[in-house]
Amino acid sequence: MFIYDFEKPIYEVEEEIENLRQMALNSSIDVHEEIEALERKKNEIIREEFKNLSIDKVIKIARHPNRPYTLDFVNFIVKDFVEVHGDRLFADDKAIIAGFGYIDKYKVAIIGHQKGRNTKENLYRNFGMANPEGYHKSQRVMKLAEKFNLPIITFVDTPGAYPGIGAEERGQSEAIARNLYIMPGLKVPTICIITGEGGSGGALALSVGDKVAMLQFAIYGVISPEGCSSILWRDGNHVVEAAKAMHVTAKDLYDLKVIDDIIEEPLGGAHRNPQQTAYAIKNYIVENLKELTRNNPRKLLDKRWEKWRTMTTNFL
Repeated sequence: MFIYDFEKPIYEVEEEIENLRQMALNSSIDVHEEIEALERKKNEIIREEFKNLSIDKVIKIARHPNRPYTLDFVNFIVKDFVEVHGDRLFADDKAIIAGFGYIDKYKVAIIGHQKGRNTKENLYRNFGMANPEGYHKSQRVMKLAEKFNLPIITFVDTPGAYPGIGAEERGQSEAIARNLYIMPGLKVPTICIITGEGGSGGALALSVGDKVAMLQFAIYGVISPEGCSSILWRDGNHVVEAAKAMHVTAKDLYDLKVIDDIIEEPLGGAHRNPQQTAYAIKNYIVENLKELTRNNPRKLLDKRWEKWRTMTTNFL
């Protein structure tokens, strides 16, 4: 289990709780009150630590290796999921998951970035950084969803699109631009959720929707804080300053009206309770689909256009 330094006091108390439980199992000693006291202590430590989390810690939480990814959300909240492979042009990009399934009573298309849990998985998933074929695959699924009148749900969690030579040769920028061209004109409801780190055009390519939400400790920006630091300061030691200047946190972006909503995470972050996080996302999706599916395509497009036109106008 991966643990950041600032999380260690939490896990130390949890270890004490587990030791007491094991002792109770192996003996007739009643430790119920002691366990309850330690649970209160643990929750108080978490609340105190996460009450005013510094931006460098928010970035760490957003990138936590135990944070739930697209396939975790699919396993928790999507029924009868059928994955779609390949872009019918070049290859199947493992960094993007795409397919169809049910969320509650709604049949939906699911598209999302997928990272790995270890080195082998990360190499297989290319660390969640999609090649052009990943975005081509997402376009294929979007068009299928539109054809069969299915809402589209995207989960965004990537450092950015893959910057390799092969990706550029195969038209990385064009693939991202085509997503940005297609998504505003889709005649079906689209809900986009930034679940971890939303980096650069690779994230924006799956983030143009009727509703855009962020998990409480996710980040979202035009470039990674490290990339911004290396460009503006010519070194990587100004990550915090860069992140503050770019306003990458959910609260900042909500205040700026770049996103519509913030989905609250469980106490201590999404990685401490992925299932609860998934159900919070499910509730958000279902509540918004109730409203969005009542709109006819023309009204949907008009409202989406107004939303994004207003946003861009505010920053000009």
